[in-house]
Amino acid sequence: MSQPVLSQPVPRRHPRSPRPVPAGIAAFGALLGVRGPDRARFAELGELLMVGDPLMDDFVTWMRTRESAPIRRQFDQALRHGIDSVDAPPAPLKTLFDELETVPDWVDGGQLEVAAAAMRAAGADGLTIARDVALLGGYQFAGFNQTLLRTGALEKGSNARFAETSQWAMDVISPGGLAKFGAGYRSTIRVRFIHSMVRRHVSALPDWDDQEWGLPINQTDMAATLVGSLVAPNLGGLGIGIVHRPSEYQAIAALTRYVGHLMGVRDDLLPTSFRSAVAILLHTSAALATPDETSMRLARPMADDPLQWQYRHFAPLRRRVARSQHLSVSTAFLGPKAMATLGLPTRTPPWYPALALPGNLARSGIALLPGGRAWTADRGDRHARALMRTMTETPATIGATTTVAEHVT
Repeated sequence: MSQPVLSQPVPRRHPRSPRPVPAGIAAFGALLGVRGPDRARFAELGELLMVGDPLMDDFVTWMRTRESAPIRRQFDQALRHGIDSVDAPPAPLKTLFDELETVPDWVDGGQLEVAAAAMRAAGADGLTIARDVALLGGYQFAGFNQTLLRTGALEKGSNARFAETSQWAMDVISPGGLAKFGAGYRSTIRVRFIHSMVRRHVSALPDWDDQEWGLPINQTDMAATLVGSLVAPNLGGLGIGIVHRPSEYQAIAALTRYVGHLMGVRDDLLPTSFRSAVAILLHTSAALATPDETSMRLARPMADDPLQWQYRHFAPLRRRVARSQHLSVSTAFLGPKAMATLGLPTRTPPWYPALALPGNLARSGIALLPGGRAWTADRGDRHARALMRTMTETPATIGATTTVAEHVT
């Protein structure tokens, strides 16, 4: 059920009028007939900067009044095996998991698997778009950066943060990942729990100004992050030849909707079709795309991360090539103006998208053949995991880059 818009103060971070959105998002919006947010929608996105996740926030507030270790053990037991497997669960824990374990009637398990296979097929290039376009471009959202910087983002490093985000996404799109108690189900609820812990911690910091920034990890930020993580890379993939069937794009929207439901995003900010997913991406971008000095602080280290990646052979050369490769993707999709805003080189030739295009188009064609999608999904998964191993020697752990949540991960 869609929740009503609340009548409450709007933080000063909310712009007076919709901001210009990235050219690629605007172009796809125009292609699908999606316009910018109307006055009511724009006002709603401003008000939702003050709204968190009542279900999880109530649980965390209760948990903080008790000895947390036994409750965490019960939480983990319920997460892996269901609330019915927990002996005499306390009422707040049961309330939380009764809601989490209730699968909405609009969820179609077959659609989730179709979407996951298509997204796995994007492989290392899909991760590249997620990194170099969605995540890097998202640093132009200064309001979200304010929370990120207070959770140890600079200390832990952008490489570790992206590896953690990628691990969550790969759990979500793994075979059976969103089945009850599957890897993606568990990871998404863990992320939701950590979000609530961070929300509680950051909002209590003496330097946090809620009249300026709103509530940390609020509904507008969560909706933008959701579609930025799961929908935007599929739009960007078109630019390097990763093309899916129309039915697969609809399935991706369905997967995004269910992930958002598990993450605690309001119903009225969840997509019901791929077109509506693009609309949410466009509207939240128009409400949040306000860069400041934090944009450069977060983006610049990310550009140099490939210089630390793990290669077995010719490491110095391959690291320099990888840096150029990822800058070329960012420049091609974000454009020189955004690159300058992020404090990054603006003249890197877009050589990698041009190089990747033919092979990706060929594999997109193979996916249309009998058994083709299964082959491309398996290949893509192997290549994505290989890139993950190159980025970091140790497997990513959900929550590890958030110092606030280290003791609960």
